[in-house]
Amino acid sequence: MTFRGFGPQALPFLKALGFHQSKPWFEENRAIYESEIKEPLGDLVEDLSAALEAAKIPLRGDRKKAVFRLHRDTRFSNDKSPYKTNSGAVLNRDGTRGTGGMLYMHIAPEGCFVAAGWYMPEPADLATFRAAIVKSPKTFFAMEAALAKGKLALSDEYTLKRTPKGYEQVTDPALLKAVKRTGFVLSRPLRESELGKSKLTASILAFAKDAYPLLQYGWKVTG
Repeated sequence: MTFRGFGPQALPFLKALGFHQSKPWFEENRAIYESEIKEPLGDLVEDLSAALEAAKIPLRGDRKKAVFRLHRDTRFSNDKSPYKTNSGAVLNRDGTRGTGGMLYMHIAPEGCFVAAGWYMPEPADLATFRAAIVKSPKTFFAMEAALAKGKLALSDEYTLKRTPKGYEQVTDPALLKAVKRTGFVLSRPLRESELGKSKLTASILAFAKDAYPLLQYGWKVTG
């Protein structure tokens, strides 16, 4: 185990970066980013990959592919700020960041959290989710009940106001709520006091175990 926690300047650096969106400032402070954020996050990803494998949860990643770049893609954005003010990483089944059913870690001054599931799934996957929910509601609700045992619930942030086309026959309130979802996401906040400690790995692993019923359900549904 190599992760020993994020450095004490990790969050202050990200906060300051919001005020100093310039390459000269970043280069002057690059060493802080590298030593207190990027390297620890890479260590965390690789320690988690080993811990998840031991727990027989098929999620993995490595420091080169899992950690998001700090530079923003500004090509299609009105906001031309060159740097993100958060740092994050994703683990999934093939380690590429490109498949559904992910574990995501988010480090930011405004709040840190870990999340899992399908955020903005591809249209085909979303259609498959909805069809499976209607075909076997009991299976979906059993998955939600399993999540509740770990004090987790699907976020209601990603949902339609209107019934999606093709599901007008659905009238049961609970089932209708399920088919209106546009994403299937769980999250749990990470305390700032945890960031500088190696036990953060264990906290995120515990979340992954609690979130596993959703991942298993989604992988079975989407193949």
